[in-house]
Amino acid sequence: MLLLSPPPLFPPLFQEVYFKNLSKQKQKEVMEKNGNNHKLRVCVATCNRADYSKLAPIMFGIKAEPQFFELDVVVLGSHLIDDYGNTYRMIEQDDFDIHTRLHTIVRGEDEAAMVESVGLALVKLPDVLNRLKPDIMIVHGDRFDALALATSAALMNIRILHIEGGEVSGTIDDSIRHAITKLAHYHVCCTRSAEQHLIAMCEDHDRILLAGCPSYDKLLSAKNKDYMSIIRIWLGEDVKTRDYIVALQHPVTTDIKHSIKMFELTLDALISFNKRTLVLFPNVDAGDKEMVRVMRKKGIEHHPNFRAVKHVPFDQFIQLVAHAGCMIGNSSCGVREVGAFGTPVINLGTRQTGRETGENVLHVRDADTQDKILHALQLQFGKQYPCSKIYGDGNAVPRILKFLRSIDLKEPLQKKFCFPPVKDNISQDIDHILETQSALAVDLGGTNLRVAIVSMKGEIVKKYTQLNPKTYEDRLELILKMCVEAASEAVNVNCRILGVGISTGGRVNPREGIVLHSTKLIQEWSSVDLRTPISDALHLPVWVDNDGNCAALAERKFGHGKGIENFVTLITGTGIGGGIVHQHELIHGSSFCAAELGHIVVSLDGPECLCGSQGCIEAYASGIALQREAKKLHDEDLLLVEGMSMKKEEVVSAAHLIQAAKLGNTKADSILRTAATALGLGVVNILHTVNPSLVILSGVLASHYVNAVKDVINRQALSSVKTVDVVVSNLADPALLGAASLVLDYTTRRIY
Repeated sequence: MLLLSPPPLFPPLFQEVYFKNLSKQKQKEVMEKNGNNHKLRVCVATCNRADYSKLAPIMFGIKAEPQFFELDVVVLGSHLIDDYGNTYRMIEQDDFDIHTRLHTIVRGEDEAAMVESVGLALVKLPDVLNRLKPDIMIVHGDRFDALALATSAALMNIRILHIEGGEVSGTIDDSIRHAITKLAHYHVCCTRSAEQHLIAMCEDHDRILLAGCPSYDKLLSAKNKDYMSIIRIWLGEDVKTRDYIVALQHPVTTDIKHSIKMFELTLDALISFNKRTLVLFPNVDAGDKEMVRVMRKKGIEHHPNFRAVKHVPFDQFIQLVAHAGCMIGNSSCGVREVGAFGTPVINLGTRQTGRETGENVLHVRDADTQDKILHALQLQFGKQYPCSKIYGDGNAVPRILKFLRSIDLKEPLQKKFCFPPVKDNISQDIDHILETQSALAVDLGGTNLRVAIVSMKGEIVKKYTQLNPKTYEDRLELILKMCVEAASEAVNVNCRILGVGISTGGRVNPREGIVLHSTKLIQEWSSVDLRTPISDALHLPVWVDNDGNCAALAERKFGHGKGIENFVTLITGTGIGGGIVHQHELIHGSSFCAAELGHIVVSLDGPECLCGSQGCIEAYASGIALQREAKKLHDEDLLLVEGMSMKKEEVVSAAHLIQAAKLGNTKADSILRTAATALGLGVVNILHTVNPSLVILSGVLASHYVNAVKDVINRQALSSVKTVDVVVSNLADPALLGAASLVLDYTTRRIY
């Protein structure tokens, strides 16, 4: 960071004494650094009256040091337009030679005209810069003309010094200012906050100078001059100090209609306030012509209390605002320069949002009637505030000149950005990729509907649970709502969703994503296309499969089945289901009815099953079957034993049957043994049919059945399959993990 201390207080305007009394030794050092007899050729380009007020003090300083600098002045933009006062004349009156005049403003009243003006400037500037061949170009501020200047210079490898970067305000100017910052090689900022913003934008600390605003070098001594004659010229002979208003309002290019409306309200308030008012025409921006039409529609140019002017020379303008009763509008001058005099300011709208301001500024962010603006005028008019030096202390120009002299043209032209330390980028690390790639898993159970974000490693990052609605429409609506919510949350937990996997009871066509028909546990769930509406809503691929098959996929990816070529999973829960993996692939069958393991018949005259048949495994060993038998015992008052109790309203469940068996209820124990035997016989049939090397029991009843199933295998199975491993699943949530596996295993193909 360059912190260049200023010399003692300088004479107010040109600082000739300081500039002419530099030591010969210093001159020699600079000459040797940049090559003998080489002067820094500086091009100052000015676009309008506002930026010239900031650039002129620097130009005077450069001109006063011919031993160090050569000055070329380029004039463009609204300086050359009669409607805006032909303000290039004040540059000539200040005795500067204008090297080039470029007509770059395309007349128009919308945003397109600004774009075309930038384009026209970009077409004309290369020829000028080729002829001038400056070592450095000084660009001020945040206007669209300045963006064209900075773009041209950067592309032509000309160093850029940007004045007033790092500040914050409203409208498109903010974006333009920061864009110029990224193009510029050197930065002169006005406030400590602006300096910190530049640092935060990764600009090189050594190329940032906190100098203050150049115009403050002139402002802080301005009030000592004769001012009454200036006031009389512009406002009339009968006007007294602190008894008039200066109004300067520009269109807000990001909300033109609203800014025009606020300008109308401002004029209405000023008319009602009934004080002599100097109104300046707005800048060249989209919407400026409409603002002028508003002025003329309200008769401002002929109103006895108003003076409407296109331009006031800066020396006179600062005298007018210094002694005004109030300044109103949305010009940066109001929140920056006017603070040097303590003049009350009313800042309207959002154009200067974010600017640092002194206590003299009252903000009216929005106004729907003239009353709010009128009230602000009543509060501010005629007050006197302390002088504010937020934007400068009067010594900016000496600092800037010293900064210019320190530039070493032998340094590489390429900018360097000072990025803050960050954590190592692990985006290409395989562990990071596996962790962040995720699936939305949906589990449609008989009671609950669950949605989860599941990572590639099988971690359930976030889970949502709702009661499963009874109707198709409500169920589909809830699925979509929960999926949208989960997908939004995935961004916050750094998960990239690859697709949606759905696990549901019933017979499913996974190729089409259709539930062909469901169990009685899920109503209105036949011939349901799940893939299309969910894929359309989320713009993600969708896979659908039976809950038993999903459990098998979960085991294959995350559980005991990982790396096993042939295995079978049996789910022992509310119903009995399962999935078969053969040669590492899931078997669906010709009509998608494979692995309906719960409906293997183990007795011809057994209890009735929900499928309509008799003697199915599910009719013996499912949670529903055990609950049915528990209710029978309870109705006969044979369920409860010592150590058990039930509340009157408590529903009898399979858990009560298991508890009773553990506490010595022989009838309950007999029912469980029968159920386990039925399940064991079903497993034996499976072993004899598909000959897996592993059987995985999953679900809440698995641990109660596993030993009995092994006993049945030892008694009933062929010797060639008795060595099969029977284990209890170690997965906490196989249904959701299986649904996620549909996505994570098959993201690259829609059919499997």
